[in-house]
Amino acid sequence: MKTIKENIKEIKMENAFYQAVYGIEKEGLRTLSSGKLALTEHPRQFGNRSFHPYIQTDFSESQLEFITSPVTSIHETHRWLSALHDVALRTIPEDEYIWPMSMPVTLPEEEAIPVANLEKREDVDYRHYLAEKYGKTKQMLSGVHYNFEFDKEFIERLYQNQTDILNPVDFKSAIYLKLAKNFLRYQWLLTYLLGAAPTGDETFFKNDQQGNSAPRDYIRSIRSSHYGYANSDDVSISFETVADYVADLEEAVSEGKLSEEREFYSGVRLRGTKTVHELLTKGISYVELRIFDLNPFDAFGMSEQDMQFVHLFCMLMVWKEDTATMAEVREGKKMSDAIALEHPNDVTRFQNEGLDLIAQMEEMVRETNGTEVQLDCIQQAKNQLIYPEETIAARIIKGIEEAGSYLSFGMKLAQHYKKEALKRPYSLRGFSNMEMSTQLLLFDALQKGLKVEILDESEQFLKLDYQKHSEYVKNANMTSKDTYIAPLIMENKTVTKKVLAEAGFKVPVGEEYQTKAEAEESYWQYENKGIVVKPKSTNYGVGISIFKEGASFEDYQSAMDFAFKEDSAVLVEEFIEGTEYRFFVLDDQVAAILLRVPANVVGDGKHTVKELVTEKNKNPLRGTNHRAPLEEIQLGEIEQLMLKGQGFTIDSIPENGKRVYLRENSNISTGGDSIDMTDLIDQTYKDAAVKMTKTIGAKVCGVDLIIPDYQKPSTVDCPGYTVIEANFNPAMHMHAFVSEGKGRPLTMGILKMLFPEVIN
Repeated sequence: MKTIKENIKEIKMENAFYQAVYGIEKEGLRTLSSGKLALTEHPRQFGNRSFHPYIQTDFSESQLEFITSPVTSIHETHRWLSALHDVALRTIPEDEYIWPMSMPVTLPEEEAIPVANLEKREDVDYRHYLAEKYGKTKQMLSGVHYNFEFDKEFIERLYQNQTDILNPVDFKSAIYLKLAKNFLRYQWLLTYLLGAAPTGDETFFKNDQQGNSAPRDYIRSIRSSHYGYANSDDVSISFETVADYVADLEEAVSEGKLSEEREFYSGVRLRGTKTVHELLTKGISYVELRIFDLNPFDAFGMSEQDMQFVHLFCMLMVWKEDTATMAEVREGKKMSDAIALEHPNDVTRFQNEGLDLIAQMEEMVRETNGTEVQLDCIQQAKNQLIYPEETIAARIIKGIEEAGSYLSFGMKLAQHYKKEALKRPYSLRGFSNMEMSTQLLLFDALQKGLKVEILDESEQFLKLDYQKHSEYVKNANMTSKDTYIAPLIMENKTVTKKVLAEAGFKVPVGEEYQTKAEAEESYWQYENKGIVVKPKSTNYGVGISIFKEGASFEDYQSAMDFAFKEDSAVLVEEFIEGTEYRFFVLDDQVAAILLRVPANVVGDGKHTVKELVTEKNKNPLRGTNHRAPLEEIQLGEIEQLMLKGQGFTIDSIPENGKRVYLRENSNISTGGDSIDMTDLIDQTYKDAAVKMTKTIGAKVCGVDLIIPDYQKPSTVDCPGYTVIEANFNPAMHMHAFVSEGKGRPLTMGILKMLFPEVIN
């Protein structure tokens, strides 16, 4: 019979060997800063747990469970896990944290541990059954379940290149059975490397229903030992064949040894069907690996390197020529238990077998054209077999002794991880490369439990799902609710002006030019007049120059150069006196109004303009490339031109209290400040902005109005505004995080417009 190893070499699919689908289920207790279990309800902000695909509760109301969608790379898995932690840590109460350890925090008496308050009565009853059988304390152990699926094409090619198993479903199941049996035989190596529960709080053992007392010394993993959570000895399930597995599991349920199939707590579970019986016809689709403690040194419970090694371990289990017998599987369980009870600083008694497995893994990677990253991962595992003090469990011991106690060590990490999550509330870790408004929308969608699929990351294109309702969103605010023509109108500033003017709205007088020469020939029209020079179709205020008192021919030429760098056509418009405000219209309402103050610094009589800019840019809300709510102030050509007009250079030292402007245009994207004005501006201007948006045919629009006196009502006969632009892709982050005033989160409003049945 041809081995899998021989099969792979024959079909020359070495690269496909490493393609797989991954998913992580990670548990974590909510805890107070005192180190005690948080007894509050699961936060309502997470929406309805009956459909939430990402954030659930496990056994207890206090035990969060994070579930990543199946993805095709380890990096992708880890970044989804990081995003879910950002959502959770910013949502739970201020004085609550996510405990980073598998062993629980200080626990109250058993009766005070809250069982998850779920909608389905059968789910609640099942948890009460577990509490009665195993005790609530055991349920408070937390860990990681690693779901692993081979690439389907890889399995198909292997099947086509053999003749021993004729049925493709049986062939697929045979691959997974080999993985499962060998995994259980050699799982001790993962217990050694990734075991991370060397001790725990005394309340865990105080409440132990089996009467176990705490270990006398540190061990590798309490959770993975007999102190942890396991089925009774009379539950014996064979992995010899799918039929054996199904029969044994169904028999255990029928005899009352297990209440239902999900009570089977093996280190490996065969998955892919709703019921275990369906495995007989549909076969195994993936395996659920359940042995992993939380790695407290990773903010999300399992590092990318941990995941990488588990993947390599799984591949080795099918690469190996031999398949473990059930007797060897049982021996492997005993070996893993023995490893769990070893002192973390001791060289393991199974070191030689471990080094042999590592050597086999390295050979496998080299023969399948693996990467240097994989080889480095293997080398680090080898080092830990030789130097046990480098293992996670040993490092935890060191951390505990340095911190003074188990609780102090855990709380220090928990507080640090929450601080990191709160540091940039405008950013979503894992997706910080995306546009900021998209990150905010992602945050809200994940929090409320909408299923998210990123269709095109560079284009900020998302698909959102709730049950059978799907919506597509681009740039967080372009949706199916807009007419097709609306963004095309807003993209073209000339068309926007004509459409709004014909509808009776006041717009500035101006001309459009296709070439610089054509614009220069018309300079005589604008000499000694206040003008604005801007690209015809760009957003973010890029390429705009404003001359309140008129421009010299040289400055006019420079402004044209700036504008034509951004577009093939340029507008020259009259300068309108007054203050510019951004009205954010969402679903026929003004959701926010922002006063954007042009980029500026205030002198102190000591520092140069350049130094003042550097200091102002240290504000944590400022960043670059639209990755922060406020953009850093630049000192490029256009800023220096602005300084020149005020009699300054970047080396000038402005007097104390002197405000020096570096831009005429007030866009946040060019370094401006933001002031919320939503509650101050007269309602008539809000009504006008909504009517303009409806005229264009949009549901989401950024309307820029120049208003000399925002407290004086606007009328049809005497409009108190001039509309400058209507923007089809208005940034939302700048309303959520402002320099002054009340932040106005807007992305939840987008979701409410799209999914009123979910967001209310």
